[in-house]
Amino acid sequence: MTDAAATFAAVFVALYVGHSVGDHWVQSSPQSADKGKPGWIGRLADARHVATLTATKLALLLPAAALLGLHLSVLGLVAGMGVDAVTHWWADRRHTLAWLARVTGKAEFYSLGTATHPAAPVTAKGGPAAHLGTGAYALDQSFHHLWLLVAAVVIAAV
Repeated sequence: MTDAAATFAAVFVALYVGHSVGDHWVQSSPQSADKGKPGWIGRLADARHVATLTATKLALLLPAAALLGLHLSVLGLVAGMGVDAVTHWWADRRHTLAWLARVTGKAEFYSLGTATHPAAPVTAKGGPAAHLGTGAYALDQSFHHLWLLVAAVVIAAV
């Protein structure tokens, strides 16, 4: 394995774990509730979320890189983390990812697990049933994972 490949692998793992922690443990409930709202309330909530998310990723990546002896350039870190932050902010505005789902033919999957989906989960009494996620969440996380990969390549290669 080349040094660049090993660096990419280590960076991707650190970013992936940082993403999971930052998106689920660090993100506040108000950020989660407000980041998709229209106007400045939504934009600023999303910006606060992306700031804490990016800080979480760096808090995991930088010590791992130091302990593993990875040689990361400042330019690579700024470019890679910038790509990740911008794409995460874009997707988390929600209407943008919903638009992407529509134009790629994934609108029905996007609505899976919600009351608007034709096969919405319901209880025997007809009320909403508990479930572990939605199509929107699955597409959101998949989109973020794609850009984590791009960010890791940029960080490792620049």
